[in-house]
Amino acid sequence: MRYRLDLVLKPAEGALTRVIGMAERRGFTPQSINGEPAGEDGRWRLQLVVDGQRPAETLRLQMLKVYDCVSVEITAVEVAPAEVVS
Repeated sequence: MRYRLDLVLKPAEGALTRVIGMAERRGFTPQSINGEPAGEDGRWRLQLVVDGQRPAETLRLQMLKVYDCVSVEITAVEVAPAEVVS
């Protein structure tokens, strides 16, 4: 199953590494990442698309434990048939 995580991160050195590492350690494979500044306070909006067989709620709860992570929203993403690799 493919999921899109919409995160807000605090501006801290290594924040992106911690978020991606958490996803990988929980059995989710990062597929794409996109980010932009979220506001005047220096926070970042990050959109991370991952593949994984585990429940998305597991990843959401773990991401909230990452110190740099302010908020997490997860959305299931449909995979087009052309993207499925057998």
